[in-house]
Amino acid sequence: MTAPAPLWSFLGPAGTFTEMALRQVAPVNVELDPCPDVPTALDHLRERTVEAAVVPIENSVEGGVNATLDNLVASTPLVIAAEMAVPITFVLAGRPGTRLEDVHAISTHPHAWAQCRGWVHQNLPEAVYVAGTSTSAPARALASSAEDTGFQAALCNPLAAKEYGLEVIAGGVADNPDAVTRFVKVTRPGRVGEPTGADKTTLLVQLPHDRSGALLDMLEQFSARGVNLSRIESRPVGDSLGRYRFSIDVEGHVREERVQAALIGLHRTCPVVRFLGSYPRLDARPTAVLAGTSDKDFVVARSWVADVLDGRAL
Repeated sequence: MTAPAPLWSFLGPAGTFTEMALRQVAPVNVELDPCPDVPTALDHLRERTVEAAVVPIENSVEGGVNATLDNLVASTPLVIAAEMAVPITFVLAGRPGTRLEDVHAISTHPHAWAQCRGWVHQNLPEAVYVAGTSTSAPARALASSAEDTGFQAALCNPLAAKEYGLEVIAGGVADNPDAVTRFVKVTRPGRVGEPTGADKTTLLVQLPHDRSGALLDMLEQFSARGVNLSRIESRPVGDSLGRYRFSIDVEGHVREERVQAALIGLHRTCPVVRFLGSYPRLDARPTAVLAGTSDKDFVVARSWVADVLDGRAL
C-alpha cells in the first residue's frame, strides 16, 4: 500500500519565492498547502493538518521577517529544521497589453517593495504602493479578475508572472541584483538530531526588565563559552514600551557542550529562553571551535572537578 504524500504549507499562492525555497528541501511527491500569510501557514502546522511549513525569515536587504520571527514564539512551540536561500529577481508584470505609462498603482509584499522602490521612483515616480500578502498574490489577483483591483501591475518573480499568464512590463527591476532571502522549514518539536559540525541554533531570549547591564550579561553567556552569534535582532515584547526580546542565531548545535553551557547560563539569568531549533547551516561551513571550548575540553574539565570533590585532585 502506497503511503500518502506529505502535505506542506507555505506562504502562497503558487509562484512565490517561498514555493521555490520549499522545492529545495521537500520530497518529490509533496502536496502543497498554499496559505495567504505566514501565521496561517504556521497555524496549520500547529493544528497538525500539515507535516511542515516553509516561510521566509530573513532578507539580505530588509533584515528579519517580523511576521515569522514573532509567530514562531507566539503560541504552541515550533522548531526550525532546515534553512534555504533563494536569489531574488523581480519583474514588473501586468495584464496583457499593459504599458508602463498605464501603471499608476503597484502591489507586492512589503519586503519586495523595499527592494524595488528605487527603480519605481526613477521610472514611475507617481505610482502608489498597494501592500500585498506575498509577491505572487497580487499577480494572481490581476489574472483572476477582470475587475479593477486597485492596481495595474505587480512586482513578482518571473515564475509567478508566467504562472498567472501576466505580461512582463519591465524586467530586472530590483535595486540590488545580489539580494537573497533566507527561508526556513519549520516542524513540530521532537527529538533533536545529531550535529553535523556545520550547524546553526536559533533562540529567543528576553532580558530582565530595567536591569543595568542585562544585554551585556546575555552576550557574555555566549562569549565566555566561545559561541559566535551570526544574527541578533531585537523585537518588542509588546506589553509596554522599552521591553525587548532578541531573536538570535548562534553557530553550533544544542548537542555541543559549549552551546549547552551557554543555554544554561541564559536560563539562569534571563526570564524567557526559547529554543527554536538546531539545523545544518546552509553554507555547510564547519563551525570554528576556539581552544578550550570543544566537547572534549568540557568533559575533561568536569572530570577534574569530580576528582577534586573526591579528593583525587587539587
